Amino acid sequence: MQFHQFDSTSLREYDIRGIVGKSLNAPDAEAIGRTFGTLIRRAGGKTVAVGYDGRVSSILMNEALVRGLTASGVDVVQIGMGPTPMLYYAEATLEGVDGGIQITGSHNPADYNGFKMVFQHRPFFGADIQTLGRMAAAGDWEIGAGQVRTVDIMDEYVARLVKNFDGGAYRIGWDAGNGAAGPIVERLVKLLPGEHHLLFTDVDGRFPNHHPDPTDEANLADLKALVLDKKLDFGLAFDGDGDRIGAVDGLGRVIWGDQLLSILAEPVLRALPGATIIADVKASQALYDRIAELGGTPCMWKTGHSLIKTKMKETNSPLAGEMSGHIFFAHDFYGFDDAQYAAIRLIGAVHLLGGSLTALRDAMPDMINTPEMRFQVDESRKFAVIDEVLDRLEQQGAEVDRTDGARVNTVDGWWLLRASNTQDVLVARAEAKDQAGLDRLMAQIDEQLAASGLKRGPQAGH
Repeated sequence: MQFHQFDSTSLREYDIRGIVGKSLNAPDAEAIGRTFGTLIRRAGGKTVAVGYDGRVSSILMNEALVRGLTASGVDVVQIGMGPTPMLYYAEATLEGVDGGIQITGSHNPADYNGFKMVFQHRPFFGADIQTLGRMAAAGDWEIGAGQVRTVDIMDEYVARLVKNFDGGAYRIGWDAGNGAAGPIVERLVKLLPGEHHLLFTDVDGRFPNHHPDPTDEANLADLKALVLDKKLDFGLAFDGDGDRIGAVDGLGRVIWGDQLLSILAEPVLRALPGATIIADVKASQALYDRIAELGGTPCMWKTGHSLIKTKMKETNSPLAGEMSGHIFFAHDFYGFDDAQYAAIRLIGAVHLLGGSLTALRDAMPDMINTPEMRFQVDESRKFAVIDEVLDRLEQQGAEVDRTDGARVNTVDGWWLLRASNTQDVLVARAEAKDQAGLDRLMAQIDEQLAASGLKRGPQAGH
C-alpha cells in the first residue's frame, strides 16, 4: 500500500462511516490506521487504543486497522468488543495511550460500519478527517513496526460507572437492542440495587429484534411493553454503540433527550451553582428555561458530539446533551458521551428528586413539538438554502439565532431549519404551546423552503 483514496462520502464531519463493501472496506481501515498512526507519531505520541462494536464486519475491520497502525510504527492496545464509551474510557485512563479508535457503525443499519477517533484526549473531527484523507491520498506515512497487546478493561470500566453511585432500588427495564452495550448492562445490573429486567443483551450485528436507535419511538416498543407489563418504574435503552440513551417512564412515555438533560442538570447545579449546561439547537425552550430556573447558565450550541465536547472544554461545562440522546458528563467523569454512565446518573437523579421518573415527567411543561424532520436535498444546495433563509429572515426582521442554521423565535414558539453535517439532508423541528401554533410554525418553514425552490419532501432516513 503506497497511497490510498477514500470514497468521498465516507469522510464525514464527526467520523468516517460507510456501507461495507461499497463505500468502506478493509483497505480503507488499513489506510486509516497508517494515517492516524502517522499523525500520532508526528505529535510525539506512541500508542493507540482500539475497540470495536458487534457488527458482522467489525472483526475484519479491526484486523486491517491494527495492521495499518503498526505499519506506521505505533503500538496498539486492543480492548476488544464493547461500546464506544469503553474505548473513550481506555483512551482517557490507560497510561501512555495517546489516541483511540472505535470501529462502529453507531446507530446506522447493519451493513454500515465506521471509525470514531480521539486524538490526545480531544475529538478528532472536521478538518482533522479531511487532513487524514489528503495524507492517505499522497501516501504521506511514517514507517515502523509497532507492537500489539491486549487489555481486558471491561470490568474496570463497569466498576468506574458505578463509582460514587447514589441511587435507590428501582424496578428497571433495560433494552440493549443487540448492540455493543449488552455485556456492559449485564454486568452493571449485578452491581445495582433493585430489580432489573433485560432485553436483547446478546450482541448480534444483524439487529434481529429492532434497530438500535432509541431516538426513533418505534424502536422503544419492546421496552414500553416490558415496563407496562411488569409495572416497572421506568425503562432505559441504548443505541448500537452505547453512546446514546433513550428512556421511558412508568407509563411508557418517552423521556426525550432534552427532558433527560433537564432532570440530570438539577443534581449537577446543586453541586455546582451557576454552572454552564450546554444543549444543542434542537432542544426545547423549556430546557433552557429550566436550566436558568435552577440557577444555571444555559448555552445553546451546534449539533454534533465532537462540537459539543469542544464547547464543554471552552466553557468549563460540567454537563451537556443533545436531542439525539448523547449525554456528556464532565462532572465526576471525563467529558465524553456515555449512555451507560448517563443511565447511572439518571437513577441517582430520580432518587434525589423524589424517586419517580413518572412524576418528574408529569411536572414538565406540556409543549407540542414535531419529531426531528429530515428530508433530502442536493449536497451542493444544502448550506446555500440555509444562507438564503437567513438572508430573507433578516430582511423581515425576524428574531433568529444563527448558532447552527436558523432557529426562529415567534409568539407561538420556535422553529429550526439546519443543514446536516453528515448527510445530504435538511433538518427541521418546531415547538409550540398548542397545535394551532405548531401549524403556523410549520407554515413558516414551508414558506421559506418554497422561496428557495424546495418543499418538505419525504422523510430521509438516518
